[in-house]
Amino acid sequence: MKQPVRPPVLPKTGELKPKRSVRGGSAAYSFMRSPTAQYAFEVGDVVEALCDHEKGSDRVRGWLKGIVVQIDNKMVAVQFRSNVFLTDGWMVPDRILWYPTNSEQIRPAGTGKKSAPVVKKSLPKDDIPDY
Repeated sequence: MKQPVRPPVLPKTGELKPKRSVRGGSAAYSFMRSPTAQYAFEVGDVVEALCDHEKGSDRVRGWLKGIVVQIDNKMVAVQFRSNVFLTDGWMVPDRILWYPTNSEQIRPAGTGKKSAPVVKKSLPKDDIPDY
């Protein structure tokens, strides 16, 4: 005779149950804490974000001022006035980058210390790279 399927019993808040180890060994505890946002952003806020951007004729990685244009439960959209690039080198046509709300790569303007941007060598315009 088949046994009825029972729903799993969830532990009460604050209780942790050890995970069963598949291959023997010490038991590990699994738990998560919710991420805490360091700053609360609103649409229209001026922020600084760490990104690849153009400075003069060079491409650099550093802090760039932008404006918050949209906020989601998990993400913040920042629009910049100069060209910005993805990490793989593609330019973002609308100059909007999305950051997680709890990211260390976004902060209110003027709160961080100034650091020199890292200059990346740009390719000559007539040179096509081999991929």
